[in-house]
Amino acid sequence: MVDLVRIESADDLPTPDRSAIDVALLDMNCGYANVGHDAIVAIVGDAAAEHEAALRASGRRVRVLSYALRDKLMVPDHASRPADLYLGTGGPGHLDPRRNTASRGTQEVVEDPAWEPRLWELFDAIAADETAALYGVCHTFGLMCRWSGVAEPKLRGPEKGGPMSGIGTNVLTPQALDHPWFAKMAACGGDEFVPVLDSRHYDLLPTGKMRGGATPIAFEWDTTNMGPGDALTMLEIARERDGTPRFFAVNSHPEISEATKVSRFLDAMLASGTIDRESYEQRASILPVLRDDRTTERLCVGRLAFSDLVRDRIARLVAA
Repeated sequence: MVDLVRIESADDLPTPDRSAIDVALLDMNCGYANVGHDAIVAIVGDAAAEHEAALRASGRRVRVLSYALRDKLMVPDHASRPADLYLGTGGPGHLDPRRNTASRGTQEVVEDPAWEPRLWELFDAIAADETAALYGVCHTFGLMCRWSGVAEPKLRGPEKGGPMSGIGTNVLTPQALDHPWFAKMAACGGDEFVPVLDSRHYDLLPTGKMRGGATPIAFEWDTTNMGPGDALTMLEIARERDGTPRFFAVNSHPEISEATKVSRFLDAMLASGTIDRESYEQRASILPVLRDDRTTERLCVGRLAFSDLVRDRIARLVAA
């Protein structure tokens, strides 16, 4: 287990502790309860458990600082208090917070955009600091695309069947197939077509501006033209000298694993009152999707896209 500290105001920030490996979780859920957040905390906990003996012997521990970024405007300051690892969740609403002025389910929400320039500063700092790492999913991916100028969001209209939900297919790019880390994704299913768990209203369409170091890793599969589509779905901004991704995100949900784990998260959220029965039933509708015939392949891809990166980074931090 890891210590979990919720940061909703500056007063919630714990005292800096050299014995703690701090993981800053950028909660993009804008006040909405989300199983993805708890799944990421569990991934960090599992990674820490692999090094329990080493952590105990050195008197160290792992703690997750969960920043209520969009609803409470809490953004980590890398200059004054750098985290050892940054992780970014999914979340509802348009990817430009200035467009979120009305409540329209998960397509648009109401929020104060004041956090955005501070998040851009954080992304700048992480990109510039070779000792820092960030891995993100869904909403974090879209924000990373906007910050970098690599891609801009476009609402999925009727020509694309509207919002994407369920198991989709991504196509690995030639750069991915030559990548020391991402080439392993192709091995999950034997080719460059990899399954992912999708839940999104917006595609991220490339602007034609690929900043230095940025590498497109995957695009959405276009079922109409039977080839790579126009929507970017995986993007690497920076990597370690050994080829391991250092700054990377995906427009899918690799943090969501097998149905049994998700069911346990939902049961715990219902029991604690985090969600009501109606919300529980709505979220539980994903469980049959997680049991489809591509589950083994999807979980393999998901581990390489997120949880194995977290495990690798925690292992490096413990060994440091």
